[in-house]
Amino acid sequence: DVQLVESGGGSVQVGGSLRLSCAVSDNTVRFNNMAWFRQAPGKEREGVAHIYFLAGATHYVDSVKGRFTISQDTTENTLYLQMNSLSPEDTAIYYCAAEKAWGEWSLPNLWKYWGRGTQVTVS
Repeated sequence: DVQLVESGGGSVQVGGSLRLSCAVSDNTVRFNNMAWFRQAPGKEREGVAHIYFLAGATHYVDSVKGRFTISQDTTENTLYLQMNSLSPEDTAIYYCAAEKAWGEWSLPNLWKYWGRGTQVTVS
């Protein structure tokens, strides 16, 4: 089955930057919908950013607009999340997701494939 593998997490100072990557294990598969979610201790899983490749469209949760950028490299079959101006509120485990059922992108139960997550700590 398809596997999504996140990388690039770590510890960053307030105001710093980080770039997360999500590699799709099967290079014969191309997803039209991919997204980043995050979950902090004691909080619900939150949709961070979504990209719809065929439409050339992206969406972001309000709290990261202007700071985060979602993109994908089709030749490498990899999804990215560039995170700038990081704050402690961004501390969470970040998950990559792919293949969405019809509906609102930020609902976790609409997504079929998930990575195991990468920790981001801002302090």
